Amino acid sequence: MGKNSRERHKAKRKAADAAQRRRSERAAGGADDPLGLFGTRRIPSQLELVEQIIEQAIHAQHGEHRAELDRCHALLIAGPGGAAGIQVVNRALLARLLHDVGQVWRRGWQPGELVRVARRECGARHGRLMVDAVAARMRDYPKTAVDQRWQSQLAVLDARVWWEHDDHYVTIWGDRQGLDRATVITALIDVLHLLATLPAIEVVGPAPGDTRPATAPVPADLDQRMLDRVRALLAKAESTDFPEEADAFTAKAQELMARHRIDHALLVAATGERDQPVTRRVAVDNPYEAPKSLLLQVVAEANSCRAVWAKRFGFTTIVGFGTDLDSTELLFTSLLVQATRAMTQAKPATDEYGRNTTRSFRQSFLTAYASRIGERLSAATDEVGQEAAESAGSTQLLPVLAARDDAVRDAFEKQFPQLTHHTTTINNRHGWASGRAAADRASLHGRQEVSHE
Repeated sequence: MGKNSRERHKAKRKAADAAQRRRSERAAGGADDPLGLFGTRRIPSQLELVEQIIEQAIHAQHGEHRAELDRCHALLIAGPGGAAGIQVVNRALLARLLHDVGQVWRRGWQPGELVRVARRECGARHGRLMVDAVAARMRDYPKTAVDQRWQSQLAVLDARVWWEHDDHYVTIWGDRQGLDRATVITALIDVLHLLATLPAIEVVGPAPGDTRPATAPVPADLDQRMLDRVRALLAKAESTDFPEEADAFTAKAQELMARHRIDHALLVAATGERDQPVTRRVAVDNPYEAPKSLLLQVVAEANSCRAVWAKRFGFTTIVGFGTDLDSTELLFTSLLVQATRAMTQAKPATDEYGRNTTRSFRQSFLTAYASRIGERLSAATDEVGQEAAESAGSTQLLPVLAARDDAVRDAFEKQFPQLTHHTTTINNRHGWASGRAAADRASLHGRQEVSHE
């Protein structure tokens, strides 16, 4: 940064600090209000005063200034001017909450992700607050202006406005949760602080009100038929009590997806349709987030996608073509079900000191499972690709697939220019061996035993 840039940055920071001090002084009654029209002193309205206190509370929480935060809490609990002031506080808190939800949507966050991060970082009641904030914010948009993925998330969250008037929301929410006013105010400031500090993340779809991109019409019916067949095969793999059957059903599902990816790529190339990589996020929940994320990563790579895990927020971002992302999500979900079932059936042994080793066993089990599944999926995908190249002609197929791989890599590297690599420590050999064995049982054997549906 040059000298002039440093000076400008320093001046901006100094001005921002001075403005914050003036706001604090005005809210505390320790400074004159700014001049209004014709040089007269203007007294801030009750609402402006409350908004300043809310802002100070968020800053105090961020800076861990306990005394200042307690002072702001006390003012918000009592409200300026008694009962009428409490109503103003309630209205201002909800208005700020809805405003900030709209802001983080523009920074890439989606409804389900906001609720998950509120639960992870703050607690269950904060998640319930976020659901209500999402529901209230969605009132501004007709259903036709909301992307289908958003609508699905809203349905899963059961996000709806259950209160009659916004001015009463804060009070009746506290009554509904069995909380006193002090606890309600604390929860609201927690959520507002969280929203204010969430970083911008990759935009994975249009926010409400934005124009939705047109989808290519050519492969839509084909994609749906393929996905339905894959879902049916994976459902059978998850429900059977016989490992050999599960192997065969899972193998057939991966074979279908690999063949479909090749057919889709050739079809798009032949029709001249514009098909570009897109981004999607998949939630990965505790316990054992790291090996579960590794499993998702190897499944993504087998389906020509790239994945990166955001440990703090508990999701993995995947970049790839739309049909490949669908395949990745489907297969990951099924393999996770199968891995969890195999893991819980396997019994960890106590160590030489008689201590319970369940956690280390399962961590090692899932890590080994993911590693082995990655090897098997890659081998199966390569086999299908070789067969397709011999059938379609390598000079026709290989350039198309290479171009798509390059497009995914370029899109991924543009979004994630700097990555930190995470390694999982393996400290339970019995868990590692059991996980490898389970992955072999869920590997891609028995393709010939499964008839085409």
